[in-house]
Amino acid sequence: MKSKISDPHSRLNLIGAIILLVGLGSAILIYQTVEDDSTSVLGYVVGGGSVYSIKPENSKIYLHDLELYGGKAGVLADEFRRWFVGLWQGKTLAFTIAFITILISFGIFFVARQLPSRLESGVHGESNRHDATPE
Repeated sequence: MKSKISDPHSRLNLIGAIILLVGLGSAILIYQTVEDDSTSVLGYVVGGGSVYSIKPENSKIYLHDLELYGGKAGVLADEFRRWFVGLWQGKTLAFTIAFITILISFGIFFVARQLPSRLESGVHGESNRHDATPE
């Protein structure tokens, strides 16, 4: 007698659930333990009761030089690169892992739902074709 996990639907649902639990657990663990990196800060500005950090890439001189050498495309490419690199650092890494985990697990759940079941496909030796009887 085969176990219930040998069924493709159950197997894919189990894999999707494991990926979801491990991925979201990892994202929570990363979010709680990691601090955002502030080593590249030039200084701080106080305004409106809040403290804002000044990074070199946010200075007008940096942006001017970047636009001078690379044009507007260079500025946009640098902003995109900084955004993409920022996804893999600090607390945003936890959100990135959570998003990717949810995307992958729901993809697996979707595939499991779209698979034909054994009853519909006639795996047990039954034929799904109906023989036409001549009239």
